[in-house]
Amino acid sequence: MGMKNHELVPIHLVASIANFKSGGCRERLKELAGRRLVVHERKKRYEGYRLTNAGYDFLALKALMSKDVIATVENQVGTGKESDIFLVFDKDNKEMVLKIHRLGRISFRKIKEKRDYHQHRQSASWLYLSRLAAVKEFHFMQALYERNFPVPKPYEFNRHCVVMEAVKGYPLCQVSEVSDVPALYEELMDLLVRLANHGLIHGDFNEFNLILGDDDHATLIDFPQMISTSHPNAEWYFDRDVTCIREFFRRKFDYESELYPTFKEIERNDYLDITTAASGYSKEIKDDLKKTVELKEEDESEDVSDEDHNENEDNSKNTWKNARNLLERYLDDSVGALIDSDVFVSFENDEESIGLDQFEKLNLSEEITSLNMEKDLAQENSPDGNAGCNEDAESVDKPVKFKKTKTFSTRSVLTIPPEEIKARLQKQRMKRQEKERKRRLITKGEAGATNLVKRENRDTINQVMEFCEW
Repeated sequence: MGMKNHELVPIHLVASIANFKSGGCRERLKELAGRRLVVHERKKRYEGYRLTNAGYDFLALKALMSKDVIATVENQVGTGKESDIFLVFDKDNKEMVLKIHRLGRISFRKIKEKRDYHQHRQSASWLYLSRLAAVKEFHFMQALYERNFPVPKPYEFNRHCVVMEAVKGYPLCQVSEVSDVPALYEELMDLLVRLANHGLIHGDFNEFNLILGDDDHATLIDFPQMISTSHPNAEWYFDRDVTCIREFFRRKFDYESELYPTFKEIERNDYLDITTAASGYSKEIKDDLKKTVELKEEDESEDVSDEDHNENEDNSKNTWKNARNLLERYLDDSVGALIDSDVFVSFENDEESIGLDQFEKLNLSEEITSLNMEKDLAQENSPDGNAGCNEDAESVDKPVKFKKTKTFSTRSVLTIPPEEIKARLQKQRMKRQEKERKRRLITKGEAGATNLVKRENRDTINQVMEFCEW
């Protein structure tokens, strides 16, 4: 779990994941390191533990044995560029095949460029990518087996291990004679077309991934690299699979046929690429959903547009009246609050002071003047012209004019609840504590690395001194 996002897992994270309440995490890790299940590494700025391939194999095998899927592991029967194949038996002595994915080998280092296992991640460990490959292969195999494709029967998977049916036969690359070469060629081409009709392209359809049985029928293996027919490069991959089979039959059996399928002849009748989340399907699905949503929104907007137009006409007539009522109510509340607090407002340019009765008259008069200006503008824009002008003119008193421009300031009121303030302070305090903890860990790692260099230098100097004395 820790290596999903860490190259080296720090010891405190190991203890947190393992839930060691009474301590003893370091002693257990040392014991595992002695058995070569984990490795302790120290770098310039940090140190931690890394799970080895043997440790990951142990975890997967233990889980499979606890589920009674396998009981014994026999000898290794095959090795690929990204997997190892073992024979296994269950408690009923049933023979099966265990495939252990080994992504990141020297012969297959460009897996992150050729496959989309890591998707949006910038980096990921090889063990985690091996697990993703095993999950994809199991789901592909299960979906194809349920639709009667010639694939091994999948039993179980755990982490980077997949348990499947043991297929009796030999790889096609090791077969030198076939009773009916044209029939086998036609069978393989039909299998390619059938896969494409279900929305999938194998991507590595060649003689190494085809097992030929005693009845001269082929069984398909190796599925993690399968892609969707909606992939941008789907036609290229499909043509490559067809070319691989044609070239093999021409080279091995001296058989060449003018009949071969093309990508344009594909007729989709199933959507296995969607159910198995094959690479390349998502963009097309997103585009279709987006178009559907846009069409639905356009239909809804057309129905609502007429109602909104009528409502806007009614609301525009009462806009300035509602604004005036709200403004007057706000002024009344403000003046009432000042009267209750017996506050006098002092001017900045004069030494004079006015009472609240004069302030009320001043404030309301200036506000009424602004309302009259807004009213004039509304009347110019209204279709009725001067309608309603006389009624408002009689209800409003004549504003009072002052010779000097007076300015005053009011205090703002705090509107944030105390609970919100406490929550924000708590969040800031936790961030500071986490930052301080990380800084201490980095400092400790740097100090450990510095001490290690000093010890190595001291040992080198002692060896040189002993050589000089000798």
